[in-house]
Amino acid sequence: MDWMAWTWPTAIFFLVIASLLITFTILAIKFPETPRKGVLQIETTRGDRLFITLLGSAFINLAWLGLTGLAQPWALVLCLIYAAAVFRWV
Repeated sequence: MDWMAWTWPTAIFFLVIASLLITFTILAIKFPETPRKGVLQIETTRGDRLFITLLGSAFINLAWLGLTGLAQPWALVLCLIYAAAVFRWV
């Protein structure tokens, strides 16, 4: 880990992203996706919803850092709620 000056939280973050991509690839192979329309009225697949979730979570965390003085783990709670909403309604 020292060769790139990574911290353990950074490594865990990238491991989680990699495991999500692997999991969604396996799900797509085992259970083929059928696009569906949600509140955005565009067809989305699981992969699309994952991308929307990751992108939105990045913005939530940036806003959290810039606008609040609260601890960062609370942003994770907000991101999990956001992810559940995206996968349910988008």
